[in-house]
Amino acid sequence: MNTTRPVPAAPPPDLFGKGRPDRATRMLDFIAESRLRWTTFVNRHEPDVRVNDWRIPLVVVERRVEAHDTDVISLLMTAPDGGKLPEWRPGAHLDLELPSGKVRQYSLCGDPADRHAYRVAVRRIPDGNGGSLEVHEELRIGTELTVRGPRNAFPFVLPGYGSSAARVHFVAGGIGITPILPMIRMAERLGVEWSMVYAGRSRDTIPFLSEVESFGSRVTVRTDDEHGIPTAAVLLPGVGPDTSVYCCGPVVMTQLIADRIREMPGVELYSERFSPPPVVDGTAFQVELARGGEVIDVPADRSVLEEVLKVRPDSAYSCRQGFCRTCVVRVRSGDVDHRDTVLTDAERAAGDMLICVSRCGGDRLVLDL
Repeated sequence: MNTTRPVPAAPPPDLFGKGRPDRATRMLDFIAESRLRWTTFVNRHEPDVRVNDWRIPLVVVERRVEAHDTDVISLLMTAPDGGKLPEWRPGAHLDLELPSGKVRQYSLCGDPADRHAYRVAVRRIPDGNGGSLEVHEELRIGTELTVRGPRNAFPFVLPGYGSSAARVHFVAGGIGITPILPMIRMAERLGVEWSMVYAGRSRDTIPFLSEVESFGSRVTVRTDDEHGIPTAAVLLPGVGPDTSVYCCGPVVMTQLIADRIREMPGVELYSERFSPPPVVDGTAFQVELARGGEVIDVPADRSVLEEVLKVRPDSAYSCRQGFCRTCVVRVRSGDVDHRDTVLTDAERAAGDMLICVSRCGGDRLVLDL
């Protein structure tokens, strides 16, 4: 990023994205390094998404309500035979193959040391795309399902183990606590100096509150109804040079923190967003769906996937951020501006394209859809 933006005088009116679907799951758009070292929006600093693509059968063995006012549930899943599951590291996620055929990604929020169970948490989004509603309404104790992964697009880089920072500060907003929980467990076990601010609208809306507060004075819980909407300074207390910041939450929150850290020499920022990244430097073009003959206009600020879903609502997708492969299609003709982080050169040469982020390098694409 070649420009810097001024620190906002005040935060937006709703830091937690009220009324918007915010699911998440990956690093932000790109990494920048300068003499005032800071890291944010990591797309070009490629995440470790090549862990595996296993399809693992699991069964739901526990279902708990974690936050009543925002309707968050957690699911504990094990192998049907109770055997060991593939290992994972903090920041990893699973792709859940839901009974309807939808594929949705959820961060692992359990204990990486427990090789016999995976835990995820899902917030019900009534006006979303149906994945969270299906999890809440269809997945019960005893439900069998298949998952893919684990994969990690938000890796935790420990001080002394790849990060030059001396301490770590975590910021979580609402359901954004899910990838952060395993990170603070690991930091605590390894004796890393760390602190955290956990923010939400009220104590009834933030999940895993008692679990987070069990870490004691390292954690500060701030809610809008008790303390007002937090500023960047409130979310980053004591953060200075040689600190790495890990943030997960609504886009408004992560943007607020990123804008502040740009002005903080020696601070690294790693962040995961809940929604697709905005289209940068996009131009309008047309897409023809070869099997049905539909011709779609893709605006400069919209993705191919968004426009395809208007005419093919059952099209497969998951991450919407260019790393899970669910939306891969074959291009019959046209030049592709590849913006994903996962396809190999050979796959791109063969005509594969991830329509959630990649675009047309000319005026028109013909897709095998």
